[in-house]
Amino acid sequence: MPNNKSTEKRLRQDVKRNLRNRMKKSEIRTMTKSVLVAIEAGESDKAVQMAKEIQSKLDRAAKSGTMHINTVGRRKAVIHRHLAKLSGSA
Repeated sequence: MPNNKSTEKRLRQDVKRNLRNRMKKSEIRTMTKSVLVAIEAGESDKAVQMAKEIQSKLDRAAKSGTMHINTVGRRKAVIHRHLAKLSGSA
């Protein structure tokens, strides 16, 4: 347990930030799965629109420090690789 007021405050802040970061990561994972499902279904317009949204969320997560920038780049590359396959087959 914290022994002084500043460490108590830091602990409270960490709990809030941890919750916020988990919510962002969960939303990103859910959206990624939705994009991949749309790509598998062949819904190119919907997939492209969702990919733009998720790219924005990923960039914001990297900027805020929620996710590492290399992780964000890798996830964006995976989505774009699948989109390229979709547009190549159409």
